[in-house]
Amino acid sequence: MTFSEQHHSLLEAARLGDTTALDRLLQVCQPDIRRYAYRHCLMSDVDDAVQETLLIVTRSLRSLRAVAAFSGWLFRVVQRECRRLERRVFGLDPYDEEKMESWLVMHSDETIRLDLISALESLPDHYREVILLRDFDGMTIREMAAQIRLTTTATKSRLRRARELVREYLLT
Repeated sequence: MTFSEQHHSLLEAARLGDTTALDRLLQVCQPDIRRYAYRHCLMSDVDDAVQETLLIVTRSLRSLRAVAAFSGWLFRVVQRECRRLERRVFGLDPYDEEKMESWLVMHSDETIRLDLISALESLPDHYREVILLRDFDGMTIREMAAQIRLTTTATKSRLRRARELVREYLLT
C-alpha cells in the first residue's frame, strides 16, 4: 500500500486522535486489507480478519511511532489475524515443533513420503511451484524470483506460506 501525501496527513491526524480522520483512514485502508486477507487467509476467514484488523488499527494506531511504518505494520496485523484464525479453525499452532516431531515419529518413511506427495498435490499451483523449485530443484530465492517473475521478498513469502500449508495438511 502506497500512501500519498494526503493519506500521510490523514494518518497523522487519526494517530493524534481525530475520529473523523480515523473513520476516513479505515475506509481508505479497507480494500487493501481485504485484498491482503484474500491472499493469506482461508476464504471463510477473510471477513473476520478484515474486521479484527480494523479494530486493532482503531485501538493501536496511537502507539504507532512512525507514520512511514504504517503500511508494513498494517500488513503484519492482517497476517497475524489470518494465522490466528487458521489456528482456531485447525485447532493447532502451525509452528508447533513438538506436534511435528511427534507426527514424524509415529509414521514410517513410506507413509511420510506418501503424505508429503498428497500434501504437495493439495497445494494451489503457485505454492507447489515454489516448493518444487526450492526443495527439489535446489534453486536460490533469487533464481526462483526471476523464474516466477516476483520480487525476492514476495518469493520468500510465498515459499513460507506454502510450507505452512504443507505442515497444516500433514498435522490435520
